Parts: sequence; structure tokens; C-alpha cells
Amino acid sequence: METMLVAGGAGFIGCNFVRLALARTEARLVVVDKLTYAGSLHNLEGLAGRPRCRFLRGDIGDGDFVRRLFQDHRPSWTVNFAAETHVDRSIDDPRPFLATNVAGTAELLECARTHYRQLEGSARRRFRYLQVSSDEVYGSAEGKSTFSEASACAPNSPYAASKAAADHWVRAYHRTYGLPTLNTRCSNNYGPYQFPEKLIPLMVLNAMEAKPLPIYGDGGNVRDWLHVEDHCAALLLVLQGGRPGAGYNIGGGNERTNLEMVDQVCACLEALLPAATNPAMHRRGLAAYADLKRQVPDRPGHDRRYAVDSGKIRRELGWLPRFGLEEGLAQTVRWYAEHRDWCRKVQEDNYDRRRLGTADRVES
Repeated sequence: METMLVAGGAGFIGCNFVRLALARTEARLVVVDKLTYAGSLHNLEGLAGRPRCRFLRGDIGDGDFVRRLFQDHRPSWTVNFAAETHVDRSIDDPRPFLATNVAGTAELLECARTHYRQLEGSARRRFRYLQVSSDEVYGSAEGKSTFSEASACAPNSPYAASKAAADHWVRAYHRTYGLPTLNTRCSNNYGPYQFPEKLIPLMVLNAMEAKPLPIYGDGGNVRDWLHVEDHCAALLLVLQGGRPGAGYNIGGGNERTNLEMVDQVCACLEALLPAATNPAMHRRGLAAYADLKRQVPDRPGHDRRYAVDSGKIRRELGWLPRFGLEEGLAQTVRWYAEHRDWCRKVQEDNYDRRRLGTADRVES
């Protein structure tokens, strides 16, 4: 039986990938996570105890721990989701992003290299290391342009810089040591199990409680939205058929301004839980969820637009997204509305939905 090592498997994208891999492969999964605020065992309920899924708590920056992982489990595939991901938090304190996203990735790569050197025959031919990255590494897309896999990195936030640095380490390990690496860069994910600091779950939970819906700046920043299950299906295709050393952009083809997304979330919630029947809205004397929208000062260094060209993964591997944005967003809003207990548990003693990332910009 093949073994897949999934680092950061208790986070948002990681836990959705674990579900998909269990459903679509016969592999044994070793799921590793440090369990910081956004990585939670609540995301793996019903999975970690299965015969093909084992959970281990640990830090990919801990070399001894990672070496033991490779020695004990001898994975054929290693998938790295482990990362600090929230741009606002990276503005407040960049150091954890450097520690996990860069130094942690470097440690994982080095242990993977040692493991790969010892493999022979078919085991050596099968081995793959997949780094899951972000379209934010490219910086802001101008006009109607899109980024290809050959586009230069131009990160503008500490988070994006840390992901770009990790991507460069992955490239170097392939070119220098011959490690069969793969690299993917995805657009904005949405779907179940996303920690409520991110736009869509934050808007859903705040709206249900009749709390303000904060919109950065003029709300005109554009993101391309990708359902997390479509992203995970693409990752599995890359693992199974991607060319070692190659990179693949994964985009949903659903560009929307932040303001448009908030309006769509409000519309989905009106259909599911009309504001007129919501006691919290009634107490505030508000008739529609859209009345909760509030413009707030913009994020420092806020990229105006992200957009990637996903033609390569479509041509080479036949990937196509399954979810249209309207269907996927309605499903996602319903999920958060129906899983308020999960939302409460993952936020408890972790997060009170306060604004982060408001550090003063130092002008030269």
C-alpha cells in the first residue's frame, strides 16, 4: 500500500484534501499538523481513526521529528500544506511565517531528499514531493493580464514573500539534487472548514449575528475564487500525472471584487435565513444583511488583483473545476450556517473576529 505524508493536514485545504484522498485513492495517509490556531482536530473528525488515516502532531520545522516520519512511514508521496496563511497576521508579525513557511519547508525538503536518496527501483520512480503554494507570490496583476507559470514572483506581503521563498527552495531542490518536486499555485479557496478569519466565513458568521461586515478600502480588490474540492482534485491529478520539476497554476475562473463577493454572500444568506426572520437583525432594526456592510481602512500593501492562467493543468492533466461560483457559494454559506457548533469550537479561545493587520506603514 502506498503511503502519503500530508503536512498541514488539519488545516482548511489540508483536511479537505485528506477527505478526497481517502475517497479516491487506496493510499495510507499519515497526517501531520502542528495544531496552531487554524489547524484543528475538529477538522478531521471521523477521519483520523480510520484504518488508512493516522494523525501525528508535530512541527515540520523540527528536523528530528520529520526525519522520524520518513524513517517510520517511508512515504511515496509528500504533500506540504503546512503554512501560516493569513495576510493580516503576517503584517502584525511576520516571524511565524518565516519559521513555518520557509524554514519548515526547507527542513521538510531536506528530509525528503535524504529519504529519496535511499530509495531504489519503482519506489524511487514513484516518489513525489508536492508544494502547495498561492497565486499571491506573483503580486498584483495589472489590467486584464493573467499570470502564467513562467511569470516572475513579485510578492507584496510578508505572507506572499514567505510562500515565494518556499517555492524557490522547492525549485532549487529539484534542479540541484534531482528531487522529483511539483509546485502548485492556487487562487483564493472557499468551502467548508475554513477558519473564520477569512472573508467568506467571516461574512456569514457576522451577518447571522447582525455584526458589521468589514470591507477593506473601496471593496474593489479582485480575487479569483476556487472551490476547495476543485483545488484538491487538481492536486491529486498533479501528484498522479504531473511532470517532476513542473509548476501548475490552479484558478477557478471566477474573478469578483470583494464587494461583489460580500453582496453574493448576503444574497445567499437572505435565501437561506431571511434577515426579516433573524432575531439579531430585528433587534438592530435592519431589514437586509447588506445593511451591515461597512468600509474600513485598507490593508497595508493590499494587492489590487490576482489572476492566474490555468491552461497548463487543463491541457496536460485534463483538470476542470466542477463547481460554478453561484452553486459553490450557496453550498458554502449553507455549510457554515448549519455548522455553527464547529465554528464556535474552532474559534474558542483562539479568535474573536477582531480586525488584524492594521500596523502603521513606515514611509521612506
